[in-house]
Amino acid sequence: LQTLCALIRGVHQKNKSTSGFDIINMLVGFDKAELCMKNLMESLDSLLCAEGSESLKSLCLKLLLCLVTVTDNISQNTILEYVMINSIFEAILQILSSPLSRREHGYDAVVLLALLVNYRKYESVNPYIVKLSIVDDEATLNGMGLVIAQALSEYNRQYKDKEEEHQTGFFSALTNMVGSMFIADADEKISVQTNEAILLALYEAVHLNRNFITVLAQSHPEMGLMTTPTSPIPTTPVTPLGTTPPSSDVISSAELPLDADVQTSNLLITFLKYSSIVMQDTKDEHRLHSGKLCLIILTCIAEDQYANAFLHDDNMNFRVNLHRMPMRHRKKAADKNLPCRPLVCAVLDLMVEFIVTHMMKEFPMDLYVRCIQIVHKLLCYQKKCRVRLHYTWRELWSALINLLKFLMSNETVLLAKHNIFTLALMVVNLFNMFITYGDTFLPTPSSYDELYYEIIRMHQNFDNLYSMVLRLSTNAGQWKEPASKVTHALVNIRAIINHFNPKIESYAAVNHISQLSEDQVLEVVRSNYDTLTLKLQDGLDQYERYSEQHKEAAFFKELVRSISINVRKNLAFNTLSQELLLKEFSTIS
Repeated sequence: LQTLCALIRGVHQKNKSTSGFDIINMLVGFDKAELCMKNLMESLDSLLCAEGSESLKSLCLKLLLCLVTVTDNISQNTILEYVMINSIFEAILQILSSPLSRREHGYDAVVLLALLVNYRKYESVNPYIVKLSIVDDEATLNGMGLVIAQALSEYNRQYKDKEEEHQTGFFSALTNMVGSMFIADADEKISVQTNEAILLALYEAVHLNRNFITVLAQSHPEMGLMTTPTSPIPTTPVTPLGTTPPSSDVISSAELPLDADVQTSNLLITFLKYSSIVMQDTKDEHRLHSGKLCLIILTCIAEDQYANAFLHDDNMNFRVNLHRMPMRHRKKAADKNLPCRPLVCAVLDLMVEFIVTHMMKEFPMDLYVRCIQIVHKLLCYQKKCRVRLHYTWRELWSALINLLKFLMSNETVLLAKHNIFTLALMVVNLFNMFITYGDTFLPTPSSYDELYYEIIRMHQNFDNLYSMVLRLSTNAGQWKEPASKVTHALVNIRAIINHFNPKIESYAAVNHISQLSEDQVLEVVRSNYDTLTLKLQDGLDQYERYSEQHKEAAFFKELVRSISINVRKNLAFNTLSQELLLKEFSTIS
């Protein structure tokens, strides 16, 4: 097996420009290739499924990973046709369903599966896609979920350790002394390499397999309750792009204090924490890719009826400790007093956090659009099922208004690169959604009043937006069409502002008050609803469903390419010393 790895890799390295067919001819001879590869795949399959040496299984998986990643672009690797014809899908499932083999080989098996699913994904029928989409065995799906959760929590733990090191070290003393001048630089230093390979596996599972959605909410007693090994687990300092497997299926004891109640962690919580770390810094290309993939996964979750049911379930409450970016103008949040809430609150928190922390010149437009779409999809579910969620909606409203403010104040810079009106339209329509249907899903009548209060309080921003889009929609420029859509969308917000502002001013004049309190404004709002007329807007609760092939094919091609290069770079065949191998293998019958 080790020789085959070296051979396959060596022949590819020396013949980079050669076609896949010539390489097959060189390795096995084209006329014998079919039989030869069939025998090889059958041998690997039986070794992986047998009750045998774990080191041998490990080498079988290494050979398969080697075979899959010899070319940068996986779809140009013709030899994989034989891996398609002679499927080892069942062997991979078997590894994932048994706790022992999962602990030893789960990581490699999951990465291998994620890569195989991406072979000629759009051109031909890939048997791994078909098979993955119909798996319904609970043990297997849970096994896969556990491997992914373990890898992500390993990352979260490494990040937390680095962060703590950071806060207690000399640097933090210096930062406190000099003030927060260095906050941005200080934060740069905390980087643990992201793990796109595992994220890709999570994406494929969520996107292809409806049954996997249930795994997201499965509590993981196994992770916290299994005894931690007596020897300390060695933490790999930096594990590039998910190629070295996390130490084992046991979360080291350092992870335990993160959650007040160990038993109530699950894959979704671990993933949300991971996303909150990765999405902080999108300047680095790997993190940008990771952040985008996290948002794509959340998009698939937000569209799924079953996922929404448990996200909004009042009987499933969790404390989710998301990472917040250190920013000069806000205090570091105390994590101790986090309330227990349905999981959808954590998803919304994550979106609000992203909106607030990425308003910068290098504006991540694509990520913002995805972020607003996720919020919209969750609201559509709440409206449809009349779920009254006790959430701090005000934080979302104020984040959205600040986003509009940012788009306006950086109009010229942003318009040079982006159509900012699509984003502005989405934000305005979120407000329209609250105005039109808020009474069906906002938690209390007073939260509907608060919505009006926020719109009236921040009316200057909506007025400015209106004059900006009016200016651009009356000019015959390239922005005429998109800007006029925003003009039409603002009709109800403007009606609210124009209806209540004079009422508030006359209330102030009559009562000789220069500055009204919030309660006084709310009183005016409540007593003047009946004379307000709004237009009914169509299609606010409709959305286009996520579609990978049409929209995201280029992104996934690039992502799989970078994962493939990384897996290849970090694939260690010499993890076991020759001496041990010979000793162990001499007894294999």
